[in-house]
Amino acid sequence: MNNTIPRWNLDSIFPGLDTPEYRQALADYTAGMDTIDKLLDLADRFTREANSNFDFAKWLSSFLDEEDKLLSQMGTLFAYAYTSYSTDTTNPAYMNNLSHIEKISIRAQQQGLKFNAMLLAHQTSLDEFYRRFPQYEEYRYHLNECIEETKHQMSAQEEKLAADLQQTGGDAWGRLQEQIISNLHDENGKTFNEIRNEAYSPDAQARKDAWKKELALLEANRIALAASLNNLKGETITLNKRRHWENALDRSLTTARVSRKTIDALIGALEEALPMWRQYFQAKAQLLRATGRTASESTDKGLAFYDLFAPIADSKDGTNNNELLEKKWTFAEARDYIIKEYNSFSPDMGTFAAHAFDSGWIDAEVRPGKVGGAYDEDFPKGHQSRILTNFTGTFSDIITLAHELGHAYHFSCLKGKAPRFFSYPMTLAETASTFAETIVKQDMLAQADEKDKIKILDLDLQDAAQVLVDILCRFYFERSVFEARAKGELNADDFCRLMREAQEKSYGNGLNEERHEYMWALKSHYYSTGFDFYNYPYAFGQLFAAGLYARSRKEGASFAKTYSTLLADTGSMSCEALCQKAGFDITRKDFWQEGIAMYAKEVSLFTSLATA
Repeated sequence: MNNTIPRWNLDSIFPGLDTPEYRQALADYTAGMDTIDKLLDLADRFTREANSNFDFAKWLSSFLDEEDKLLSQMGTLFAYAYTSYSTDTTNPAYMNNLSHIEKISIRAQQQGLKFNAMLLAHQTSLDEFYRRFPQYEEYRYHLNECIEETKHQMSAQEEKLAADLQQTGGDAWGRLQEQIISNLHDENGKTFNEIRNEAYSPDAQARKDAWKKELALLEANRIALAASLNNLKGETITLNKRRHWENALDRSLTTARVSRKTIDALIGALEEALPMWRQYFQAKAQLLRATGRTASESTDKGLAFYDLFAPIADSKDGTNNNELLEKKWTFAEARDYIIKEYNSFSPDMGTFAAHAFDSGWIDAEVRPGKVGGAYDEDFPKGHQSRILTNFTGTFSDIITLAHELGHAYHFSCLKGKAPRFFSYPMTLAETASTFAETIVKQDMLAQADEKDKIKILDLDLQDAAQVLVDILCRFYFERSVFEARAKGELNADDFCRLMREAQEKSYGNGLNEERHEYMWALKSHYYSTGFDFYNYPYAFGQLFAAGLYARSRKEGASFAKTYSTLLADTGSMSCEALCQKAGFDITRKDFWQEGIAMYAKEVSLFTSLATA
């Protein structure tokens, strides 16, 4: 299959690292930062020496224009550095280039700190600025956000030192985890990603053997992985104290542009739905036992961790008839299917997906040295994207492709916006991707006959459970890690204990005793220095997308335009404001319960079919 699975083409960005085009881009980026420095020096001089003669409104207009150019350059260079590195993590040239881009971007970060301080000093002039330059009205939320950020900044010198040290501190620990995971393999050379993909195998013993092998590989690297997580979280706690954050969650919520009230409502709704999800896990376990499709010898009612993604049979005799779910897909078939499903909602989405496939935007081949999982990376240059997946031909790979292309479609809706608005919060970042998944899954469910329906229900529920149960587990785990790390050093035993506690609190009796205490070691989200609690935004996006999907079913084809407009606004306002614009009050628990209701119906139907 590798002969037909694509690697992406980055030539339209840069032909390579050692090319005139790339060197010129680096030079232009440096020149852009020089221009920004001159503007900041000018403002500083006027503020100190002749503030009454300082036309701040005119200066701000010039600064924002230059900063937008710089943000475009920076976004393109970083995206190119990471996409190159992530497909070959052991390549020293790619590693060094990524470190170089991170290092030179520190200067831009320092400029941002100076700008925020200047904005705060002249905030009384902002009304005049918007009056004289109304074209910047959309910048209002962003500029107010910059002012608020100054309340959580150390001195310029301290911030520069912190940024310098983070390269060899938290960022380096995060890269170590990536490199360990991406280069793990078994005695036969089977990569860690390939081993993990066995979780979807129809062979029950293969799933269990892969689970054991996965645990063994992680356990063998537990010291290095625990040191990475311990030191990275320790750094975060230290910096948060210096920046006057009460805790890591508060910092995360501010970055996510969402309020504590909203997250409390979301978490509360997720917790109240846990009995429903445990019912689903137990019903699936019962069906797997009845059809002889589990290798678990447990007498508990719950599901073995390695059976969470187990494909199920159409009937109690174990017969499989659904070619859509069981067959090994070629990449060409995946392409055609996704385009068809995208077109079913919006011709604009379908055309976009076809363009992404045909333009060499996707790297789907599984190979050593390539990071696991999947992601979308957006390039301001040419307003284009690149999608990384690890395609093995399962139907879950189709869902992953649809998900990541949803991210890329989101970015396409921002075309024509200033580059600063390309940075929407994580909470809203998962809306388009999850909506794309929902289109595919709900269309399948609607067309399925009775014998296929239970399998399609399971496909949707197992993915939704990952977002609404496993994400809650990750939230519990990370919260407990920050609490424990604030009191002292943590080792692998501590992380395993905290993960077991989080799994018990979330999955409960939905799982049997065959669990996965090393999930902390392989999830790269825990190792992010830029965003703590890299989890709840997925639950937010899942349920928000469910609400949008329900609305699209009511409004029909006209909703496609509403949807693209909504995506275009995601970088310009808070989550609460955007959702209010869409007609939702996300600070109330009942909003989130409405989204969960769709899955409650599916669980009820699945349970009745599984136990019939």
